[in-house]
Amino acid sequence: MVELRENEAKTLLALKEAGGRLNVSEIAKKGGLAHAAIMRAALSLKSKDLIKITERKIRKVSLNDEGRTYADVGLPERRLVDALARMGGEAGLDEALKAASLEKGLSAIALGWLSRKGWGRIEKKNRVVRLLKEPSEGADEQLLRLLKSKGTMNVESLADEMKDAVKLLKGRKLIEVHEETQRELELTNEGWELVKKGIRITTEVSQVTPELLVTGKWREVKLRRYNIKAAVAPIWPGKKHPYLRFLDELKQKLIALGFKEMAGPIVELSFFNCDGLYMPQDHPAREVHDMYFIKEPEYGDLDRYKEFLENVRETHENGWKTGSKGWRYSFSSLEAARLMLRSQTTAASVRMLISEELEIPGKYFAIARCFRPDVIDKTHLTEFNQVEGIILGEDLGLKDLLGVLKRFAIEVAGADKVKYRPDYFPFTEPSVELVAYKKGYGWMEFGGSGIFRPEVTLPLGIKVPVLAWGLGVDRLFMMKMGIEDIRYLFSYDLDWIRRVEVV
Repeated sequence: MVELRENEAKTLLALKEAGGRLNVSEIAKKGGLAHAAIMRAALSLKSKDLIKITERKIRKVSLNDEGRTYADVGLPERRLVDALARMGGEAGLDEALKAASLEKGLSAIALGWLSRKGWGRIEKKNRVVRLLKEPSEGADEQLLRLLKSKGTMNVESLADEMKDAVKLLKGRKLIEVHEETQRELELTNEGWELVKKGIRITTEVSQVTPELLVTGKWREVKLRRYNIKAAVAPIWPGKKHPYLRFLDELKQKLIALGFKEMAGPIVELSFFNCDGLYMPQDHPAREVHDMYFIKEPEYGDLDRYKEFLENVRETHENGWKTGSKGWRYSFSSLEAARLMLRSQTTAASVRMLISEELEIPGKYFAIARCFRPDVIDKTHLTEFNQVEGIILGEDLGLKDLLGVLKRFAIEVAGADKVKYRPDYFPFTEPSVELVAYKKGYGWMEFGGSGIFRPEVTLPLGIKVPVLAWGLGVDRLFMMKMGIEDIRYLFSYDLDWIRRVEVV
């Protein structure tokens, strides 16, 4: 009879009862041992040629937040089909979407999948949607229901039809698939011979206590030898949230590049958020950013900014000294005093341009919280972070701006390549949108940029070119970390937070 440590003996006996082969999780259930304890025992048994350890990768699938929502209320196309069935199989497009209770932003998804699955037909000319068939539950819907009840499933154990559904739902960003390593233990010939002969458990002491020292019993007990290469239970020390750490690193990079930090309030005057940026008060351009207005108090104080207010007023009304004709309307000081939640960090740039601390030439940045009433989805939140920057000085041009944007995308977000799209903002000309690509992640829009128009700079007393950009810093982090859903940045998912490496 051979003497073994308790965990080693339990592991061998569990393997014997199972016919010689088990994975670590099954042994843990049978023996009541921790996973790490079994792996320590397994490494010791392997070193004695009593077992073999084999590893294989398995994929686990589970619902994300959006997937859980659809598991509860149904896929958008299913809700539309059900509504059409109730309406007799045909209805006006707007009426059908309203009857399906589809939130803003889901209409296009519902119509697209309705057509793609062959469930219905959209007649664009007369804006009618017609049901072609009343479909039974599809594999994708079945998988949503199964994941809702079971939580997590092994992809390899699913039928082929369900595996196809995994690909479909992953493409729709409704599920998460992550890879795990599964380890199996198998008795060798030597291991079988040993368990047949019989095993005696040796009691060992892993810690020398004061009692053992005082009584002298330490001389009698057998001390356990430690294998420093053995697997141990994972520990999760405290660390800063990965996204907060990224923001700190970004700030340090900008400071290292010679930028100085600028700031502004979250509750902002419309003068800084809109009027100072040549966004007219009675023009659709004001709708570029939807805004949250403050109910109480409704207005702020503009007395300190009277000089700049008058310059901006004349610029809006007739162009002032900028060479522009202006917007040709009657400017309202009361509207300029309206209080709101900051919808863009460019408001901080306007404040900086009239600050006594402004230096020319100079480089300034702000990483700040902004607020817009957007529809929440995987790339939009109602509150988000922007990194705003301005560079002012003689002889600056568009080429300088594009170089800064490229550096942001590659060095901060880890993008492989970038491209620029012409865009429109009331306060910049030319205006450029930054789009970046990362292999394995795809293309993502980061935000807008441009050169401030004279209608912005001259009323504020600035007579040199000003390069400006406002990028979605949340999206920069998403690309860097390979995150596909912006809501994950503010998740309470401890497993994800723990797994992100500290670099």
